[in-house]
Amino acid sequence: MIVSSDRLGYDDRQTIAAAVDILERAGFAKEAFVLRHLATYRGTDNWWNRYVGHQSAYAATNFPFEVLTLYPPFFRITVDDTERAAILLHESYHLFGDGEERALGGAWVDKARIGWTEDRYGQTRAWKNTREWTSASVPELFQCGTDGHASCAP
Repeated sequence: MIVSSDRLGYDDRQTIAAAVDILERAGFAKEAFVLRHLATYRGTDNWWNRYVGHQSAYAATNFPFEVLTLYPPFFRITVDDTERAAILLHESYHLFGDGEERALGGAWVDKARIGWTEDRYGQTRAWKNTREWTSASVPELFQCGTDGHASCAP
């Protein structure tokens, strides 16, 4: 998997480190440890990801190999390191072996701990994408508010 994909450059690795720092400061110590020390980051798909396809993804994790591919939208569409930290928080669930539903739900519930809140990021593309994917996969997190469709997580 590593041989069939390209590694990330220095600037991209620095961007990842800044996002992981946000997670660590917010109390996600084990997630930060895995993202910092155990994950192998790639910038292009390996043979398996090419086969499976990830057309709309910001990232993809190959568990149990701990290979984490970060696609161009991770660097270009996200507005700052906090948004990138939210994506890495999601991927950390996969690094621990959780499926997509658990990763989406867990990251959505915990997003406010890193400062990724609707009032600051509600208009960004990454927020809108994540809300759409999470509400489709974990609809019970979106049954609050007067209309019964608002997010139940802060």
